[in-house]
Amino acid sequence: MDDLETRLKALMLRGLAGDAQAHRALLSLLQARLRAYFSPRMSGEPADVEDLVQETLLAVHLRRASWDRDQPFSPWAFAIARYKLVDHWRRRRVRKVAPLEDVADFLAAPDVMLDDGLDLTRALAGLPSRQRELIEAVKIDGRSLAEAGLRTGVSEGAAKVALHRALKSLAERMRRAD
Repeated sequence: MDDLETRLKALMLRGLAGDAQAHRALLSLLQARLRAYFSPRMSGEPADVEDLVQETLLAVHLRRASWDRDQPFSPWAFAIARYKLVDHWRRRRVRKVAPLEDVADFLAAPDVMLDDGLDLTRALAGLPSRQRELIEAVKIDGRSLAEAGLRTGVSEGAAKVALHRALKSLAERMRRAD
């Protein structure tokens, strides 16, 4: 682990323990790294870069309890950043191609398993069909809420509410599985 990663992880641990100053320092350090991550991927759109930095920092803050303390911090934080970037591109209907060597480590990683061996397919199988279809359409296939609503026979607003409830239900199932 490099020095910066060690520092980030230590700040995250202190922040989780209630040290607000450490949490602010973590977000400040992460902000510069995120800006460097997003800038070359955004083709000179500084306002979008700043929006993505802020969205990612907010997500890191809101999801900090989900970070596994036994794992490095940066891969977790940059996975969030990558998803924010992909979401941004989807909203703008942008298609980016990444050279294979950029994702080789990710492709070589073992299949992601949720706690206690409960994989995503099994977790989704336990949901009602409409909830499962909405999660698959929006979160896995990358469809918009309007498209997912059409697919499941509900309005966009109803799809949004149902998706929120489905994700909440899935999270609760995962917590109970722990």
